[in-house]
Amino acid sequence: MDVFEAIRTILAVRRYQDRPVPDELVRRIVEAARLTASSRNGQPWHFIVVQDRATLRELGARARTGPYIAEAALAVVVAMDRTPYSVSDGSLAIHSMMLTAWAEGVGSNWVGFGNLEAVKDLLGIPEEIDVLAIVPFGYPVDAVGRGKKARKPQTAVVSRERFGQPFE
Repeated sequence: MDVFEAIRTILAVRRYQDRPVPDELVRRIVEAARLTASSRNGQPWHFIVVQDRATLRELGARARTGPYIAEAALAVVVAMDRTPYSVSDGSLAIHSMMLTAWAEGVGSNWVGFGNLEAVKDLLGIPEEIDVLAIVPFGYPVDAVGRGKKARKPQTAVVSRERFGQPFE
């Protein structure tokens, strides 16, 4: 799948098949994150790949908005150095992982946005490092309607040259 098609069709997946993601694809997913551009090439991230079933269950219990992590084939915990650009850099890396996975038929969803201090002790993350997100990955249980998104029309969100000037 080309990049635009992945962007056009990606949807949040919260229900996963009991099916492992091949190691080669797991490596590609985290390599996509590692290769993502970052401000001043600071690379303020650390990606923790979790595949142990008991740890996935515990992550699901500790992440208030993501109990479905427990059912994923794997999750990547995105930990960040504290820099002025870490949220932006980490967000780009997360999207790179999600698009790489989606292009291969593996769904995901962003869990949390900070407020994930409870996973630090579980994974041995130092106090001075922040946890930005947990991203579970797996093959979707449901047939996901690729590209069926409720989005505002382009005329409502895109301007040319000045705000509010039609982009035609």
